[in-house]
Amino acid sequence: MSIELRHLRCFLAIAEERNLTRAAAALHLTQPAVSRTLAALERHLGVRLVDRSTHHLDLTPEGRSFRDKAAAAVTAFEDAIDSSLLRRRPLRLGHPWAALGPYTTPLLRRWRQEHPDTSLELLRIDDRTAGLARGEVDAAVLRGPVDTPGLVTELLFTEPRVAAITSDGPLAAHATLTLADLATEPIVLNPVSGATTLDLWPPDARPPSTVTAANTDDWLTAIAAGRGAGVSSTSTESLHPHPGVTYRPLSDAPAVPVLLAWRAGAPHPSTGLLVRLARELSHPA
Repeated sequence: MSIELRHLRCFLAIAEERNLTRAAAALHLTQPAVSRTLAALERHLGVRLVDRSTHHLDLTPEGRSFRDKAAAAVTAFEDAIDSSLLRRRPLRLGHPWAALGPYTTPLLRRWRQEHPDTSLELLRIDDRTAGLARGEVDAAVLRGPVDTPGLVTELLFTEPRVAAITSDGPLAAHATLTLADLATEPIVLNPVSGATTLDLWPPDARPPSTVTAANTDDWLTAIAAGRGAGVSSTSTESLHPHPGVTYRPLSDAPAVPVLLAWRAGAPHPSTGLLVRLARELSHPA
């Protein structure tokens, strides 16, 4: 059996809908046809992609890994047959929440002036790699360590960390905070695209509990509501102000690395130009 594009699209519909019947409806197929396609794909790969033992359909670890690869393959195929992209394909730059911080606007302006024939599209995607691993963007600005296979990264600069706290809470009275100050209350974490984990604190001095947020907007809302404190980098303070959130310097936390990442295989033709411009802006002479 050879894998065809229909197998990948069928699996991606299942991964999106988490239900065979809904996936079949989205694909305009019958539910048995979707089940047969999934079974054939699993036989070819030799692994289980979907866990059928629970009430709700879930992806196995292998399924989650294959989902990103399948999405990238489908995107690459669709780009290849899009005649409009053959003439002048835009360069898509993803970011989860803060782009290039203070260098974002200078980057967009300089790019437009120096490379008018190639559009630079800035896309916010709430994902660990800002859609890069799935082929949704050509390059991405990422914060924190990146260990996704197949990506090339370049360190552009580092940003100090700040504490994000409830504006009318007791911590807002302090001009500067420490990790120990924050460890007295719950910590709001964004595991989808955030750069902070409990590993920031020593094992014996970690916050008592955590609150999980799915994106930066939910993260800010939880902090403003008094559900806990958060930790981010300085760009968040300028790009994501919130009337219920106060930012304070965090004196003893390590800085956050800001990286430009792109796929090692078949990068956008203008990737090198983007790397050089980002490097020039973030390392002025």
